[in-house]
Amino acid sequence: MVRLSTSAANEIQRLKSKQQQDVFFRLKVEAGGCSSLIYEMAFDTEIAPSDRIYECCGLTVVVDAQSLDYVNNLLLDYSEDLMGGGFRFHNPNASSTCSCGISFALNG
Repeated sequence: MVRLSTSAANEIQRLKSKQQQDVFFRLKVEAGGCSSLIYEMAFDTEIAPSDRIYECCGLTVVVDAQSLDYVNNLLLDYSEDLMGGGFRFHNPNASSTCSCGISFALNG
């Protein structure tokens, strides 16, 4: 399960409203970053048969099958501070994260 905070959902909805076509929010994990894995977020229009679809805060969130284990119980948050705004990933499966907050390593 992937969850969105209200502030993350509001920011995704704001960004989505600027798209020229009907899109959904895709979250995936790829190899890379300084901690071995990295989150990727994008708007997309195509859903594969193996994708998992979540409805959260009025948004469709899609996760590909390869990323499911990495983002199980993930909470995506958004906050703004004096340095600007950004998404924050709260992942109970991560054993460590990079200072950027986008790259992570898994427990065990």
